[in-house]
Amino acid sequence: MNNSATITVAAADTAAGAAVKRRKKLHQHHQYESLIPGLPDDIAQICLSHVQPSTLYSVCQSWCRLVYSPSFPPFLSIYSLLKPSKSEENSVQFANFDPISAKWNLLPPPPLNPPLRLLLRHRSFISRHLPIQSVSVSGNFILLAATTDPLLPALSRPLVFNPLTCKWTSGPRFETPRRWCVAGASQGVVFVASGIGSSYNPEVARSVEKWDLKSNCTKYSCNHHDRNKVWKWEKMSGLKDGKFSREAIEAVGWRGKLCMVNVKGDAAKEGIIYDVGSDTWQEMPEGMLVGWRGPVAAMEEEVIYTVDESKGALRKYDPGSDSWIIILETEMLKGAQHMAAAGSRVCVVCGGSDGIAVVDVTAEPPSLVVVETPVGFQVLDVHILPRMNQLDS
Repeated sequence: MNNSATITVAAADTAAGAAVKRRKKLHQHHQYESLIPGLPDDIAQICLSHVQPSTLYSVCQSWCRLVYSPSFPPFLSIYSLLKPSKSEENSVQFANFDPISAKWNLLPPPPLNPPLRLLLRHRSFISRHLPIQSVSVSGNFILLAATTDPLLPALSRPLVFNPLTCKWTSGPRFETPRRWCVAGASQGVVFVASGIGSSYNPEVARSVEKWDLKSNCTKYSCNHHDRNKVWKWEKMSGLKDGKFSREAIEAVGWRGKLCMVNVKGDAAKEGIIYDVGSDTWQEMPEGMLVGWRGPVAAMEEEVIYTVDESKGALRKYDPGSDSWIIILETEMLKGAQHMAAAGSRVCVVCGGSDGIAVVDVTAEPPSLVVVETPVGFQVLDVHILPRMNQLDS
């Protein structure tokens, strides 16, 4: 941030005050640094955009500011929900880990009145956290489902955080607010399915809705030239039964499809696949289902990765052989709970939620580093999105 000194001048001494202002302007002029001496800044920025942000960050202040400016290509960073480690209070923080500065930063809270209140604990569910479900779509973090008192859906509409503007906005109102539901995204479209509302309803447990962010609509119309396109949820072909309303389910976008299972972890489960283009459902291939033994994420919706939470094995799916190929196995990945994939990195919330393992799957052999969570906090989920702009940096 700009930490310019505050100068107090006696009101009567106007001449001295004017002199101080002239010196201050002259000082600021000499402080200005061109990005590359001898080049206009716009040309210099094009040149510097091909350099790793981590290199630019450590060279000089003007390059450091450039890395976080709105006009510079944003690098990827980690977004998470954090909870106090030792507190039983229902408090969560939305946070971002910047890999260049190696610092955690809190996101601004959603501007809601009354403030958003999400339940993590309830006396009816002593041994487990109540889920908070979110997805990352088109560079946005979207909060979709959670629980509030008295065991009701916490959200009547999605909350959308855009890292490049550092602002929250509200999405279209849900046809049916949900909790413990299926949540996922594919090709810029958000999907919610199954789950329960204030109580179990078999129609809700089989229903599916989608919201297309690509329409970029406002409350009334997204495009003055197309009054028929409205930002809203649309009903899609439903599930055959309500078996996907028992857990908070992640639907993984992969090659125009959404893949999901109805039970987390290493237990016996059922798997289904939704074809986004044809609005149809099909059974999950046997090999994919057998190897789905923990959290799953897809890299750019092209390659699916999973962690076998009991063995700590990171694998990727080969559709040709309908099998999972091991990438690495380590104690650090045992008990894995959540994961995300983007930019050649797979991020896995470690067992105990006390750190995030970051695996470079393009390295040979694959490399792994651990991002420590802020002291006194645990990670509830993980996403990979563009870094936040820091306009005052």
